[in-house]
Amino acid sequence: MSTVERAVRTWIATERQNQIDEIVRAISAGDATILDVVKALGEYLTSEEDDVRNKGVELLTQIIDQSPSDKLNRQSVRVLVTFMCEKLDDTDTIIPALKALKALVSKDAFTAADAVEVSKAVFRYVKMKALVQAQRFVVYGIIDGLVARHRDALIGMGSEFLSGYISLADGEKDPRNLLIAFAIARVLLIEFDTTRHIEDLFNITFCYFPITFRPPPDDPYGITTDDLKKALRDCLNATPAFGPMAIPLFQEKLTAGSPATKRDTLQTLDVCLPVYGLGVAKDHARKLWNTLRLEIFQPTDPETESLALNTTQVLVRTIYDTHDSQTAQDEDVQGFAKDVSEECIKILREPEKNQAKHAIKVICVFVSSTPSVAKYTLSQAVPHLVQLFLNPDEAQNRAATLGLLADLVGAVRESSVGGAITERGTPSLLPYKDEVLGVFTVGLKNAASCVYAISGLKGLALIPGLLTEEELGFVVHSVNEVLTNDETLEDEDKSDAILDLLITLSSNSARHVSQTTLPLLFSSLPDRAPSRAADAERLKYWRSLSFLKRLCVQSDLFEMLVVRLSTKLDLICVPAANAMTDDEHEPTAAYAHSILRTLAAGFAKKVELGHADVSKYSDRLIPRLYNLHFYSALVSNGSAMVATDPRLVSVSAEIITLITQTVSIGKQETFVKALFDAYLTGVPTRIAEGQHKLPEDKQFAPFSPDATGLQKTLVVLFSGAILPLHKEVALPVLNESDFLDTLSQWTIQHGDSMVYRDAVQHCIAAVLNKRIDNLSEFMSNKLNTFWATYVKQASLSLERRKTAISTWTWFTKGLLIRGHPLAQSCADRLFELFGDGSVSWAAARAIGEIVRQDTVLTKKNHAIVKLLFAQRFANNMLPKIISGVKSSEDSDRQNAYLVALTSLIKSIPKSAYIHEMPSLLPLLLRGLGLPDHKIRANVIDTLLSVADSNSKQPIIAEHATSLVSVMLKNSTAEGTSSVRVRKAALQYLAVLPSIVRYDILHPQKALVLRELAKALDDPKRVVRTEAVEARQVGLSV
Repeated sequence: MSTVERAVRTWIATERQNQIDEIVRAISAGDATILDVVKALGEYLTSEEDDVRNKGVELLTQIIDQSPSDKLNRQSVRVLVTFMCEKLDDTDTIIPALKALKALVSKDAFTAADAVEVSKAVFRYVKMKALVQAQRFVVYGIIDGLVARHRDALIGMGSEFLSGYISLADGEKDPRNLLIAFAIARVLLIEFDTTRHIEDLFNITFCYFPITFRPPPDDPYGITTDDLKKALRDCLNATPAFGPMAIPLFQEKLTAGSPATKRDTLQTLDVCLPVYGLGVAKDHARKLWNTLRLEIFQPTDPETESLALNTTQVLVRTIYDTHDSQTAQDEDVQGFAKDVSEECIKILREPEKNQAKHAIKVICVFVSSTPSVAKYTLSQAVPHLVQLFLNPDEAQNRAATLGLLADLVGAVRESSVGGAITERGTPSLLPYKDEVLGVFTVGLKNAASCVYAISGLKGLALIPGLLTEEELGFVVHSVNEVLTNDETLEDEDKSDAILDLLITLSSNSARHVSQTTLPLLFSSLPDRAPSRAADAERLKYWRSLSFLKRLCVQSDLFEMLVVRLSTKLDLICVPAANAMTDDEHEPTAAYAHSILRTLAAGFAKKVELGHADVSKYSDRLIPRLYNLHFYSALVSNGSAMVATDPRLVSVSAEIITLITQTVSIGKQETFVKALFDAYLTGVPTRIAEGQHKLPEDKQFAPFSPDATGLQKTLVVLFSGAILPLHKEVALPVLNESDFLDTLSQWTIQHGDSMVYRDAVQHCIAAVLNKRIDNLSEFMSNKLNTFWATYVKQASLSLERRKTAISTWTWFTKGLLIRGHPLAQSCADRLFELFGDGSVSWAAARAIGEIVRQDTVLTKKNHAIVKLLFAQRFANNMLPKIISGVKSSEDSDRQNAYLVALTSLIKSIPKSAYIHEMPSLLPLLLRGLGLPDHKIRANVIDTLLSVADSNSKQPIIAEHATSLVSVMLKNSTAEGTSSVRVRKAALQYLAVLPSIVRYDILHPQKALVLRELAKALDDPKRVVRTEAVEARQVGLSV
């Protein structure tokens, strides 16, 4: 007995895959052939027992499918095809026979003659209605393979193949089979002569329109409604012959269908009309328009309206694209487009009515269709709207008219930008340019029409080649006249529109804006700050600075902004004449702060956009800022000067950081040497070059123990320069560990103000994060010394210990973000302080501060940031905190753990703690009993974050009664004086019904409504608003 025979007999008995693999290996190695398998299966293939015969055919099918194509020669394939076709007549073997034929179709030795034989056998013996989905899928797979590989042979069969396939496909309902059936039908419609069968093919395809299939949840096949819609549309637009039959069906669906059906029909028409062609489109244009007009002029929803407009555009293109070369020169377009245009123009005679808005949309669609239709439509619409605007009898409707004209210009602009509507390179609006520009300019001067005029002017400016440089300058000049109007400054919509237009113009032609608009805005900035009582003047310079900030983004304009504002800053902060009075100091500082904030916002925007010109201001602006602040601190006789104000210094530091971020490593190294010369050796001249000469008789030493408060404030500028340094930039000191230790001690001993103390702590964290390889001594010795000397030392004053904890927090933060292993042990040390009542809460809050997101240690500042550092920290700390609360017997220590918990979860992503909510929720409820308002607010914010989904949450339901009680207590002025807490508590009461079952909350309804009545009388409006919302939700419980 041969190997094949033994394997066959074994498989018949066991049906194990091992025997099939053995036979396939033998065939692949050439030790056996497929005919050997047939011989071995002889008695099984011809058995009188149905089950045995079916097994024999099934085994042969699997071997055919798994055998290499080159091992099946022509003789084998011919024998197998004939055999399997005969087996189709046997109801017991039809299924494996179909599978075998599907496998054979893909073999190389399968010929055209085999294709004809297989198709005839399938059409003769296969009854699709008797087969289940999976079996019908095999049949479609056979037909699909035949059409793909032997199309010419099937075409030669003529009507026999087409009628056979139509019979097979008729009545199919399963979406998996339909995807293949639609693909086959598309090929037949395109490649075969379907003249005699077009109606039958129409019937077996259009019967599925529109697709209403909705996939079941967790559908393993992944077939979507859109997949079926696309496949069906590919069928429906496969042949022009469908047109006369399809258009009436589409009209019926548009007339009587649901909104979803209408949208599907419109999208299908968009792809079908160009294929159905000019004749069909022309014959049905009027009827289609009557249907489309209803969806445009009486829209049920914006989406359907938009689709109807798009279908109208496709209809126009289908009719006029074919002969556009002949009609392009003829303004008098005939037929459908002319009739609809005249209809819309008639409606536009009353621009104030709502129908005019829909009519202009149709006109805009025509403008975006074909050159000939666009030319004709513009020749009718533009003069009509211009004359309507100029008509004295229609003066009250000028705003509406300009709005329509602006929409039309916008449509022309979109077409011109896309290259669709230009004639011989000439903009289509060119013949009407002067009139349109004139009416828009006139409309600028009227408050009601100003916004529409600006929109129209923007459209004109964006049409390539339409406006000359002189005309662009005229537009800018006209807009400038409106910009300086007080009414414009008060109208936010109008001022925003003007700015948008000027920004557009500056991106294309910055010269006109820089020569006319910017001088106008700069001249509106006073040389001296308005007094406290001059609210109007102060509002005016705020708005001017706001305009400048948004307008001056382009390189040349921004350079002018920096030069003019930095000069203005020098003038304000260092008056040339007499000294500034006390009454003038605060308004002047506010004015200077506004200027610096404008510069900071401009640099932030340019850094975000990646502009390359930012780095040049490291030489042009940074020295001037240092010069201004150094000079003011040095010449001050004890009284604060404007430039020494901490608020101004902080903004200047922000600007320095933004600029230094963009500077190369080499330039940063040069810069940092000059910086250290100024701050550590008292030689500020290299970094503080500017118009103010620094006094030589005054010493600059901000880190000196006897430094004045004004000089200490300038440490903020030092930190601002250190934060964005690359890790490769070495600090120009003998020992970086000693330098860091000095800074650390300075924060404790001389950090009297939070402003410069925080700045130095940020600087320390940045150095630790980037320069850890050069700080081994600090990490091994000085860190422990700092803990023992300042943090742990109970004899120090409370304020100094809290400062030491804050500094320790930034130590840990710098290490944690870069993923240093010592970070966790530094954080764990804070637990040691939980038993010290004087600093326990400060240490507890520090645990959350360590991981809280900030703007200091970021990738923009070139910090080393490891992924998921916050999640890892939370995973380490949460179990320790939960365990600490449960194991602590001392109430003070328990409260410290609760404070640490609220601080931590407020600082980490929800995903890092959501899995611990069953353990955390009871602790959070206890946290709501702590006296600190900020802690309470953090807890409620956390609960709101957890409750942001509408799904019912069992863990919340378990504590619903307690949650309602504690939230009611925190929702009234009697329960807490914090507005933030009251507002958050009411918000949580409003969201509870969406996450807790009705039967659990309903018993609380009376109590909730009674207590909420108190909140309705809250002295703060924001609280009363939330109380109304919570009561409304409560009434529905």
